[in-house]
Amino acid sequence: MDDYANIDPELAPALRAFQLQVGGALDLSDLPALRAGMLQMVAAATEASRGAAARPGPAALTVTEWVAPGADGAPGVPVRLYRPTATSAPLPVLLWVHGGGFVLGDAAQDDGLLRALAEQVPCAVAAVDYRLAPEHPHPAPLEDCYAALRWLAGQAAGLGLDPERIAVGGASAGGGLAACLALLARDRAEVRLACQLLLYPMLDDRNTAPAGPDCPDTVVWTRENNHTGWNALLSGRAGAAETSGYAAAARAERLAGLPPAYIAVGACDLFLDEDIAYARRLLHAGVATELRVYAGAYHGFDSIAGGTAAARRFIEDRDSYLRRMLRAEPVRARPCADIPLENKC
Repeated sequence: MDDYANIDPELAPALRAFQLQVGGALDLSDLPALRAGMLQMVAAATEASRGAAARPGPAALTVTEWVAPGADGAPGVPVRLYRPTATSAPLPVLLWVHGGGFVLGDAAQDDGLLRALAEQVPCAVAAVDYRLAPEHPHPAPLEDCYAALRWLAGQAAGLGLDPERIAVGGASAGGGLAACLALLARDRAEVRLACQLLLYPMLDDRNTAPAGPDCPDTVVWTRENNHTGWNALLSGRAGAAETSGYAAAARAERLAGLPPAYIAVGACDLFLDEDIAYARRLLHAGVATELRVYAGAYHGFDSIAGGTAAARRFIEDRDSYLRRMLRAEPVRARPCADIPLENKC
């Protein structure tokens, strides 16, 4: 199979460069080594972006580190908060969940993306550093995300945030966790969300997409990696009949009452079929949903091939949706219980 047959020619060079960098595909067989390598790459990229952005005058953003209390005796959850400095008024906020197949990554990996989101929307962005599988399988990652969400809502006034305009979002596995978080927030009824921003989300542990020219197994996030990630999250039970919708959003039986959703995915992404199926189910459940499919685009193309016309369209569409939803008439959030505000620094 020609993995490049249906890929946008403008996106192909960056894909080839990525595959050379990672030796063809990400190797999840040695997670400690892969995690260490990713930390080094993220640190180098963050340092380079900060150097390029350095200029005289006031900073456009403040970035602070916090710790949200964990649930039921669990460890505290680190949260990195990006806040534009141009206004002192309460800001809408996006709780961002990073990707990494449930087994990789941290809150710092999307630093450039989150700075851009905070400035361009504008809004505050809170990146949650949830615990990773397989060391911490479901429900630990989701409960960490919920703890961060509840803390944000409960401490909004002290953080300069608007508790009536809170969104959740993420990419890949982070998008899957964000979708599960929206389900959990609906059912626990403590925080009402403005919207959910799901970027090529990882939603279905059954790995249902058929292999083919439009969905090659070897591009960026492979079918083998997908099995590995889901089995890590679900303690080796990926695809089991009893999988909860709080673990894999595609398994949720009831979608009514969820916040408006935005789902974006490339036509050459392994998650294409499950993302379209979830968008269809949301629509049928009466959830206001926008679905965008990008022709010739693969998983993570917006970051791998940043600067291309396709990536610019993806970013403009994403930011426009978030800007529109967070500037709309705010929805009333239910008050949270008092939660202590603890600064990590």
